[in-house]
Amino acid sequence: MTIRTGELQRGIDPGILATLSEFTALRRDLHRHPELAFRETRTSSLVAERLNAWGYAVTAGLGGTGVVGVLRKGNGARRLGLRADMDALPIRERTGLPYASATDGAMHACGHDGHTTILLAAARRLAEAEFSGTLTLIFQPAEEIGAGARTLLGEGLFERFPVDAVFGLHNWPGVPRGQFGFVAGPAMAAVDKATIRIVGRGGHGASPHETVDPVVAASSIVLALQSVVSRNVDPREAAVVSVGAIHGGEASNVIPDSVDLTLTIRSFEPSVRDRLEERVSAIARAQAESYGAQAEVDYRRGLPPLRNHPAETAFAREVALATFGPERVADEFRPRMASEDFAHLVAARPGSFLFVGNGDGPPLHSPDYDFDDALIAPAASYWVRLAETFLA
Repeated sequence: MTIRTGELQRGIDPGILATLSEFTALRRDLHRHPELAFRETRTSSLVAERLNAWGYAVTAGLGGTGVVGVLRKGNGARRLGLRADMDALPIRERTGLPYASATDGAMHACGHDGHTTILLAAARRLAEAEFSGTLTLIFQPAEEIGAGARTLLGEGLFERFPVDAVFGLHNWPGVPRGQFGFVAGPAMAAVDKATIRIVGRGGHGASPHETVDPVVAASSIVLALQSVVSRNVDPREAAVVSVGAIHGGEASNVIPDSVDLTLTIRSFEPSVRDRLEERVSAIARAQAESYGAQAEVDYRRGLPPLRNHPAETAFAREVALATFGPERVADEFRPRMASEDFAHLVAARPGSFLFVGNGDGPPLHSPDYDFDDALIAPAASYWVRLAETFLA
C-alpha cells in the first residue's frame, strides 16, 4: 500500500498546517545538532523555551535533561500524558543532507528529532485549543540506552505529574508513509544481553593438538545457539537469539587463549524469557566443555517487553480512524522485536505506544536514515485530536 502525498493532507489540523514550515525547520535544526543520552542540554533548553512561551508550566532538569510541560484548562480533572524522546545515537552520519549532523560520531538515526518536533507542534496548537483537563507533555532523555524513562520514574514523574493515561509514538521505516499502526498487548520485545567468554589454551597454529582451541569451540556455540528458538521455544511464541560480535585472536598462526561472543536475546513472554536464559547458558557451557574449554556466561536482563493496555490502544486507534479514515490505519500491525523504554511508563500507568510509517528507505539506526518531514503535520494533528478527545 502506498499513501500518496495528497492523501496525507486528510485530517490535518489547520493550525498545524499554518506553522508547518517553522516546525520543519526546527526538525532539521535538531537533526543538525544531535545530542547523546543524558547530554540533551541544547535540545531540552529549546523545548523548555518554547513551552514557556506557549503558556505551559515547565519543569526542566528532570532526570538531568528531561523537560515536562503542564497545561491546565477548565476543571483540570482529566489528566493526559504524551511523551517524546530526544536523544541521538553514537553513529557517524553519511546521508550527505544539507542539514546532516554537525557533530562527528552522533546522529539522529532513530527519528527522535522528528518525535520531539511532532510533540512541540502539537503543544503549540493545544495551547490555543479548548479542553477541560490537565495536559502533561514529557520530553524524555536517554531512550537509546534504555535509562531515561526509568530515571524519570525514579524521580517521581507520575507522583509529581499525575496522569490517567500516557501515550507515545515512534516512526517506522518500511511501513507506508503516514499509516498508523496499533498493537494491543505485547508490542515491543524485552531485550537481554549475554557475553560469553570461551576460555581455552592458546598456542602455535602449527600445533593445534597442543592447544584447547577456543575459536573452534566458539564456532560450535554459535551454530548450536541457532537451535534455541527452533527447538526450545514454542513455535507459537516469538523469540530472537542473535550473535552480534565475535572477538578472538590477532594472528593467523596463533591460537588464542580465549574468544568472546556478544548476543542480543529478545522475547515477549516471561516464560519464554526465562527459557532463553536457561538454554543459552546451558548450551554455551556444554559446547565449550565438549571441546575441553570453559564458557563463562554473563547474562544480563535489559528492558522489559512493552505491553500496551487494550482499552487505551482501542481508544488511540479509534482516534486515528476518526481523524484520517480506515485507509490510513493498518488492519493488523504486528509487534516489533525492537525494544523501547516506554515499556516502563506503560507498566506504571495505563497507556499505549503507537507507530506511524516512515515509508521506504533506510532502517532505524542506519547511518543513511532520515526522518520524513511529511509526517510532522499528520502526527502532530493526531496528538491534537487525541488530546482534545481524551480531555473533552
